[in-house]
Amino acid sequence: MNLRNVADAGSLTELSGVLQTCRAGAFQADFFSWGFYETSPWRNYWHRHSFYEVCLAYSGAGRFSIAGEHHDVGAGDVFLARPGDVHEIESSHTDPLGIAFWSFTLRAGKDGPGPGERGWWSGLTDPALPTVSRRIGSLPSLITALAEHAAPVRSGYESVLAGLGAALVVDTARAFADEDDLCTGSPAVSVLPPAVAAMQRYLADNLSRPVTVRDVAAAVHLSERHAERLFRHETGGSLMATLRRMRLDLAAVLLLDTGTTVTEVAQACGYADVRAFSTAFRRLYGHSPLAHRALEGTLHL
Repeated sequence: MNLRNVADAGSLTELSGVLQTCRAGAFQADFFSWGFYETSPWRNYWHRHSFYEVCLAYSGAGRFSIAGEHHDVGAGDVFLARPGDVHEIESSHTDPLGIAFWSFTLRAGKDGPGPGERGWWSGLTDPALPTVSRRIGSLPSLITALAEHAAPVRSGYESVLAGLGAALVVDTARAFADEDDLCTGSPAVSVLPPAVAAMQRYLADNLSRPVTVRDVAAAVHLSERHAERLFRHETGGSLMATLRRMRLDLAAVLLLDTGTTVTEVAQACGYADVRAFSTAFRRLYGHSPLAHRALEGTLHL
């Protein structure tokens, strides 16, 4: 939690009119304001909004009043007023409250969650959940990064700010969500050991070049025997058999381009001898490269 850097994030206000909208999962977020209060006494009298207003306190102390409740807030607190919530924020006079704040609306798209479905967004949309939290996660880092990219804007700023804005919306909601709402299944990822994945990438990157087991093993700093044994154990095939299959799979795609000759396709796939290429291709696909081209890659059974 690096709140110290937030104290230097005054340029956050420059985002007004620059970062106006972003996509956060199945939701569209439209930003209304970006603000920064330095550590001097202030009071934001009773009011309400039609959007979510979020404040992150980076120093000092104060009081956040909402729905008839009064909350003492200070550095490390994030507090939220949902649409329609009447609220007031008052800084301490002896230890003034410093905050960064942002406001936005959140609209579910047609692919949004169904009725009763919960997730990170519930931290915003469920009025029964808290309005003050100390689970600020990466909010200080996001605010700092947004301020750094606010001005001057540089080429590519749209993509950078949209990504940071989406992360800000999600982490804002997470701060107020139930832990049960944040539980989700692990994403589908490759379970291959890094060395095996690196060997696969090496093969794919060198399909047109002469490749030996020694070359692949050296790329992952393993002995030839260890590399071959590990690769076969994890994939079910040898390195050279996998290389041949990858080359011929590439050839099947390249042959569909009638602007290339079979010889050019063979060379692009690591075969110096077109006859050896044709034999290997026929053995795998059951017909010649020229027949494959004539069939346009589709064999009707």
